[in-house]
Amino acid sequence: MAPESLKELLIAEAHNMGIDKIGFASADPFTELKERLIRHREAGYESGFEEPDLDKRIDPAKSLVGAKTIIAIALAYPSQMGNLPTSSPGEYRGLFCRASWGADYHLVLRQRLEALKAKLLEMKPEANCEVMVDTGALSDRAVAERAGIGWSGKNTSIITEEYGSWVYLGEMITDVWIPPDTPVTAGCGDCNACIDACPTGALVGPGQLNSQACLAYLTQTKGFLAKEYRDQLGTYLYGFETCQVVCPYNRNKQPSKHKEFQPDPEQVKPLLKPLLTMSNRQFRERFGTMAGSWRGKKPIQRNAIIALGRVRDHTAVPDLTHLLKNDPRPVIRGTAAWALGRIGGDVVLTALKQALSTETDEAVREEIRDALADHEQVV
Repeated sequence: MAPESLKELLIAEAHNMGIDKIGFASADPFTELKERLIRHREAGYESGFEEPDLDKRIDPAKSLVGAKTIIAIALAYPSQMGNLPTSSPGEYRGLFCRASWGADYHLVLRQRLEALKAKLLEMKPEANCEVMVDTGALSDRAVAERAGIGWSGKNTSIITEEYGSWVYLGEMITDVWIPPDTPVTAGCGDCNACIDACPTGALVGPGQLNSQACLAYLTQTKGFLAKEYRDQLGTYLYGFETCQVVCPYNRNKQPSKHKEFQPDPEQVKPLLKPLLTMSNRQFRERFGTMAGSWRGKKPIQRNAIIALGRVRDHTAVPDLTHLLKNDPRPVIRGTAAWALGRIGGDVVLTALKQALSTETDEAVREEIRDALADHEQVV
């Protein structure tokens, strides 16, 4: 089969499978990317979730010997939610970002790519293929840009004409040559809305992200969240998306045809207090199908505690006090101390003083002392 005919058949099959966009790129090394990655690492901007071997990140042949083509796909996800539950005093809610609505996109995209791989093997039985969804060595953004899916925005997201940046990305490397597509020439122009709106200054330049200051990344960490970021987190439990919300290309974009990604309002905007006492089993049963569950319940619980402190929910004082006194995890105890300090009151002050008299972890003790200092107590 001629390469051009093979490409046409794969495009048709992709559309039949519900893939919103498909593009084809050469598997030549992304040589222009390496210097940028080196500077990114030297500046300390990496998240730590990336492939550590920079050569693997730029050379598709290190993931598949004989690589000739990368097939990139994009699936659009919803940007709006109907029947949105609201918070009320004593019944405050947190929020999972849009990229965690519905089923875990890793599984959905992998299923689509595996089906596309099977179709390719029907036509080219001798082909070798490697499927990647967010966990491969390559940069999904660099692949999607080369394949013509969209352009790399200043907010570090791939932006498409049809769906804005509300898209998931995945790719498949193959040793079959397929004619490549032309990269999209559109761009952000003079718009700096995302850079201006970033609350932590994590967007240090157009298309350049300091992950260590990015709230979307920080919600996924398991240690103490630095104090300077706690008030900026809002009520997000997982992810953060201001840089997408303010993007002009995302206005009035409501891609919602994939039933797998339709949000359950009670799942993506859950009540905060029940999260504090949720067991591992309960967490898996409630949130285990979401992309936002991949780091387990600890980051979600820590972020829920921060949210309760920010909204100064006095009804959460008993739950937070219980965590402060009894939780075996220092991060949870210390964050509970911070939240209690934000809420304040005589009961809180008594609880903090009692906890300080028995707490042995120095990081937690520091959190307690800081919480007491907020009430002008000398300890």
